[in-house]
Amino acid sequence: MSDPAAFESRLEKRSEFRKQPVGHSRQGDFIKCVEQKTNALGKQSVNRGFTKDKTLSSIFNIEMVKEKTAEEIKQIWQQYFAAKDTVYAVIPAEKFDLIWNRAQSCPTFLCALPRREGYEFFVGQWTGTELHFTALINIQTRGEAAASQLILYHYPELKEEKGIVLMTAEMDSTFLNVAEAQCIANQVQLFYATDRKETYGLVETFNLRPNEFKYMSVIAELEQSGLGAELKCAQNQNKT
Repeated sequence: MSDPAAFESRLEKRSEFRKQPVGHSRQGDFIKCVEQKTNALGKQSVNRGFTKDKTLSSIFNIEMVKEKTAEEIKQIWQQYFAAKDTVYAVIPAEKFDLIWNRAQSCPTFLCALPRREGYEFFVGQWTGTELHFTALINIQTRGEAAASQLILYHYPELKEEKGIVLMTAEMDSTFLNVAEAQCIANQVQLFYATDRKETYGLVETFNLRPNEFKYMSVIAELEQSGLGAELKCAQNQNKT
């Protein structure tokens, strides 16, 4: 096994990273290194316009909605965010429980974002009920100083009583637009809420058996799901 720090230094430039064949034997060392660094994600002081301590009560009156049905709360949540430039969702309790339970043993993952030229990888790290994402290249070059570029906030306060978990997000718009952030958010459900063993197996492999993890398997799963197709189509249309 090579020294992860030495391996990481050789991967600091994107061009050098591309030279590494998929499934390279040293890749496991690199993933361990990534995991060590992503542990700092979400623990830094919040910057670049992210809200510190973004609570549900800071968004709306929890006591007021307790009298509402789950369907009414869902409509209120959707109406509130419909005009805002962000990502949001209402997640059924059983689906969130599945995601949450899996996140306890597998808190880190890699997702692929379609770009005009190929894909860009983003690393996700659970910190409590917040899910922080930053670009893999950001971690390679900035290490523990890599800031979150997207945060998904999950609010389980109404889960027991109403059977729903509310979710919204904040993003660094210099790196991501709403469609791109939505594509990343959709992959959380694709990989963590799936009934397909092979799909969640990628998450387990990344966390538990990093030597066996292959980057291209994430892209293959994304393409098979069709989640990135609409985004890629829009990017192609925007070409000048």
